Amino acid sequence: MAQKKSAITISTSSGDESHDATKTTQRIGRRSTQAAPGDTRFLDARTMTPVKMEVPTICDRIRFYREKANMEQKELGSRIGVRGNAICNWENGRGRPDISLLPLICEALNVSLYDLFAIPMPIDKYTAEEQDIIENYRKLSDSHKHVLRGTLANLTEAQEAESRREVIELVYHDKQLAAGFDPGLEFDDTGEPIYLYAREGLSEEYSVFPVSGDSMEPDYHDGDMVLVEEYPGCGKIEPGEIGAFIIGNETYIKVYEKDGLHSLNEDYKTMKFNEDDRVYLIGKIVGKVTDDDIVSDSDRKRYLRIRGK
Repeated sequence: MAQKKSAITISTSSGDESHDATKTTQRIGRRSTQAAPGDTRFLDARTMTPVKMEVPTICDRIRFYREKANMEQKELGSRIGVRGNAICNWENGRGRPDISLLPLICEALNVSLYDLFAIPMPIDKYTAEEQDIIENYRKLSDSHKHVLRGTLANLTEAQEAESRREVIELVYHDKQLAAGFDPGLEFDDTGEPIYLYAREGLSEEYSVFPVSGDSMEPDYHDGDMVLVEEYPGCGKIEPGEIGAFIIGNETYIKVYEKDGLHSLNEDYKTMKFNEDDRVYLIGKIVGKVTDDDIVSDSDRKRYLRIRGK
């Protein structure tokens, strides 16, 4: 009786040093051969000639970034908790790292998963100049990285501010003013800052005052804020012009006429004065502050940060 031929087998080992390559075989027809442990060749099923196995991308990339970092296989293995010969097996295609090791490998080699798998990042690709900046940043000490991030944040914020609406700072006075003043003297009340978006007809020389009451309706309502060009910058007030006045310790917004101060609301009588009465001009009303004029909280904070306030 003819002796039965033994089957030819080829190892399908993953290449891990702890795996016994002799225990796993693959049959080819009726003939097979046993591949040596760690062998990177496969046999062609027809010609039985060795075929070089292609090294997976991740294995090749591990080698590339390890050598770029001037790191020995043993050092990389120590950093991620495996033996140096495991790194050798990966780089030669005789195995692949467990998925749980990928974050550690990326951290040790200072690369991203996108770099490791050679796939495009889900953002615009970096130019060569941008890539150089990134690589140089990675070489910096933690303290220098902190300084650079702060500088970058300030530059980005300044650039964003340039593309946003311009913000100007005016002075807001509440309606209860401390004292009057004679024509020719400047209004003596520091007030507090109010931030508005710049627009045509709005000057940083103006001040803002609130309207109280309904005597100037329908043009000016209770709670409105008016823009005032203060005396003496506004010049002499002419009949028919609207001004902000102080009589005693009260503030009024009225239409100036030669016979007194008039309200737009006909329910209010004309305020008349004699030579002994002291009426003081704060300034001329040049417009109203609209809701669109008031800056957003984020733009106000940005404005203050840029100016170091």
